[in-house]
Parts: sequence; structure tokens; C-alpha cells
Amino acid sequence: MAAAPQGISRVDALQNLLTDLFATPVAVDRWERVAPWTVARARLRSTTGLPRSVVVKWVPDGQRDARPAPWRLRTELAALRFLGEDLGTALAPHVIAADTAAGFLVLEDLAPRVALDQLLRQDGVADHGDRLTAFARARGALGAATAGGAEAYYARRAELGPVDAAADITGRFAPLREEAIRRTAALGAPLTDRAERELAASLEELENPGPFLALSNGDAEANNVLLHATGPADARLIDFEFAGYTHALTDAVCLYVPGPAWLNVGDPAATGAADHYRRALALGIPEAEDDRRYGDGLAAACMAWALVRLQRVALLDARSPGDHSRLQLIATLEAAAHTADTHRSLPHLTAWMRRAAAMLRRRWPDADQDFADPTRFPPYCARR
Repeated sequence: MAAAPQGISRVDALQNLLTDLFATPVAVDRWERVAPWTVARARLRSTTGLPRSVVVKWVPDGQRDARPAPWRLRTELAALRFLGEDLGTALAPHVIAADTAAGFLVLEDLAPRVALDQLLRQDGVADHGDRLTAFARARGALGAATAGGAEAYYARRAELGPVDAAADITGRFAPLREEAIRRTAALGAPLTDRAERELAASLEELENPGPFLALSNGDAEANNVLLHATGPADARLIDFEFAGYTHALTDAVCLYVPGPAWLNVGDPAATGAADHYRRALALGIPEAEDDRRYGDGLAAACMAWALVRLQRVALLDARSPGDHSRLQLIATLEAAAHTADTHRSLPHLTAWMRRAAAMLRRRWPDADQDFADPTRFPPYCARR
């Protein structure tokens, strides 16, 4: 095992932390690394009411003096304590202990829950429709529970070190307008004036979310929700290292548009996931019941995500024919366009995105395939 600070093993550091915190001896009987992440499950022996096992996350060795890794650990600590202690939700694991100086967190062990993406890959959507619904509800519930709480969250986060709230809101979309204009021109499909104005309006919506400002874990994908494989579908969200307040509907994009793991995600309206997400969100953000506001926000978030992914064209040009990433990019553009069209929003940007997808189909004949064919591309068909 790699050495912790001051030459103490990570197991010893954990035992010392819990022994001091609970004023009774705590021993680690077994340490199970969850590769490839800096995460482990520790089996405990104690006379206290501590659980039999906990999950430990730590800053990778060699990165303790680099800004990003400790910053992510402090962000996760603040977000989880905000959700559990300040808001009293059960949406995420509880923090049992933390040592930010040593660079590790001790969290509630959510086993035997497993990641939703694992279940979807293993069994398909048909066997886990209720778990997909629970995932959608949990994402909506996170937005509902945290809406209006930005000041309280950032006060807690600031206690652990500097944080840029404005950067959390804009996130990866901050440079998107200039990048999108440049890259679409290079693609040979420059944005029309009307499409460019709609893009500007979309980014304005995302950067000024108004009542839709809510906490996100920063990676709203099916690998970051844990559920029981059978029985009640009670979802728990994990991985809050990139948490921050942003437009709530960016968390709904994963239901409509493929994320990095998938070739498609199916039709959330047909599965009911879309309605479950929206109803859960509206419990804390009543404006989500307004079709126009909701549709415009969702379309903006989906379009922005698709444009972020479009930046990969040059990389995918160098890939071999048949590479699934080419299929995925076309599916992403078309899914975002379909979502905007369904909500009658951003017509000119939607038309442009369909043209861009058509150009990529011609550019990559190997990727000119029918994503609507459920025999070839069922919902949550994984990208190889």
C-alpha cells in the first residue's frame, strides 16, 4: 500500500482518525481497493456503533501538492455534508469522517448497491426500467432539494478553501460560443446568423439559470448512481468531486442525449423517465411546470452538451472506420436536435445541428447508420 503523509500507511491513518473521533479502538480487518479509482472498502472491527464497513476516498499519491485533486476532495466533502447535515437528504452517502490535511474521506458504504450502468450493460433496460426511473427521480430530487441553497452551500465550501461560484455555473460552457463558431466553420457547416443568435440565447439561459440554479454533482451519468439489483429501487448519487451550483436542467441531459458511455439512451418520454425527473424537480422548482421555460432550458442544455462533444471531430477523424466514437457523436447531435425539436425550441440551431450530423454521416460512411433501429441500437447500447 502506498504511504500516507508522515510515512503512516493509509490503513493506520484511517484507524487513528476513527479511534480519535469515536474515543474507542477501531481496527481495519480488511482493505479492498476498488480499482482503478483512489477508493477502497475498509472492513472495520470496533466496540462502537460504527458500521462493519466504510468507503474511503483519497487524494492520489503525488498529487497532494497539486491544486485539482485536494480541491476535488474538499468539494465532495462540502457537498455531501451540505446534503446530509444541512438539508437532511438521503440522496448521497453520509460522511463518517474526514481528514483534509491527510487527504481522505470516510463515507457510508452503500453496498450491496451497484452502479446503474453496470446493471444496464449486464441486463438491458427492460429488466431495470424501475431503476432507470429511480435514477431520473433522484436527479430531479437533487435539484429540488438544493434550489435556493447556493449561499449556504458556498459558505460551507469556502470554509474548506477558495472556490469560484461563477465558474461552477458556466462550467465547460464558458468558452463555447467562440469555440462553436470556429469549429463549425472548420467543419464546413458554419452557423447561420439565426442559429448563432439562438446559441447565444442558449448560453445566456445556462449562465443565468434564475430559479433553476441548483446543486449538481457535475457528472450526471448512470455510473454515478447506486441501486440494489433487485428489490426497492432506492437510488443514491455518488461522486461529488466536481459539485457546484449550475442550471438544474444540465442534470437532465443524460436522460435525452448519450453520455460518454452510450451510443444512445432511448426515449425518456416513452420510458417515463422524463416525467419522473420533471415532477421531482418541480417539487422544489415550480417553474419546471412551465412548458416553455422547461423546454427552452432543456433544449439549451442538450444543445450545449452536443456542441461540447462536437469538439472531438478532429480526434475522431484519426480513428479507424467503425470506431464507436464516430457513431456516438452523430447520435449525440441527432438526439440533442430531436430533444429541442420535441420541445419546439431553438429551431434554427436544431436545423443546423441536423445538417452537421448529416455532414458527418457523409464524412464517415462507416457511421451512416440507423440509430432508430432497436435491434441494432437498443436503449443504453454501450459504446465500445
